[in-house]
Amino acid sequence: METISEPATINATEAIQQLISQVEKVIRGKRPQIEMVITTLLAGGHILMEDNPGTGKTVLARTLAQSISGDILEHPVVFKRIQFTPDLLPMDLIGTHIFDDRNKEFVFKKGPLFCNVLLADEINRASPKVQSALLEAMAEHQITVGDNTMLLEKMFFAIATQNPIEMEGTYPLPAAQLDRFFMKITFGYVDEETEMNIYREYLDIAQNLVDLKQVLTLADILSLQQQASSVFIHEEIMKAVSNIVRSTRAHADISLGASTRSGIAFLRCLRAYALVKNRSFVLEDDVKDIAKAVLDHRMIYRNKEGKQKALDSIVLKEVERLARLKLY
Repeated sequence: METISEPATINATEAIQQLISQVEKVIRGKRPQIEMVITTLLAGGHILMEDNPGTGKTVLARTLAQSISGDILEHPVVFKRIQFTPDLLPMDLIGTHIFDDRNKEFVFKKGPLFCNVLLADEINRASPKVQSALLEAMAEHQITVGDNTMLLEKMFFAIATQNPIEMEGTYPLPAAQLDRFFMKITFGYVDEETEMNIYREYLDIAQNLVDLKQVLTLADILSLQQQASSVFIHEEIMKAVSNIVRSTRAHADISLGASTRSGIAFLRCLRAYALVKNRSFVLEDDVKDIAKAVLDHRMIYRNKEGKQKALDSIVLKEVERLARLKLY
């Protein structure tokens, strides 16, 4: 892996708007979801998108990757796609040793995890053994094979899609795997007007995907990640995050609450979300906007009613407390 020098600071507002505009050439009527994906990217995490087939999850991932990929002579941005299937093996992701007949020795052939942007398509169609092969890569940006540990790229961003677990041929993701995703979002169907526009223009939209150009480089993304980490977050908002995380552990309708790692991911996403919204500071409403996407998939609820109401009630209590403090 090459060493990448510290990136020069770029105009965050302009760069993020360029990226959003480029993605919206293909993905129509999904700006909130696009913003969540970019938020996760700038927070240095990974995102899981769940919904029924045909809602645009895979196309969004491809479009984003293509918008930040391209032939940069010094540091090319590498995009890989893995179609998860029941017969997939861990070595299909990580790589394996093959025998070099010329040098009479085994050499390691890297798998698709050695990239900058990874699309793990229909991740829950593979067995838990294969899903677990992603754990080390997502959490520590490294892969261990035998006695050797190899670092992944400085920017490694996994976009995973999954079908609802009620569908045939799916395996529920284990809690440890879900906890590695900074966010989980539901894609959903577009409204009637947007859907009609898609039907009218689907040929042009398909051509837009073919013609997409890179609008940001690897250095630009690293610069934006740096800027996101410097966004100001008030001590009281940090306390609100702590209160929310701790309250999930004591709520009667939640059997497994959020972890400390969840809180750290929450703070990083809040900073990145503020940057995406063209701010250098986090607002109280940001907590409400992203709390469910960051925390909901990490917890286990006692019943369906608890899943619908428990987290919302905890977050609302803290947002109301922050509103009374009038921080800004």
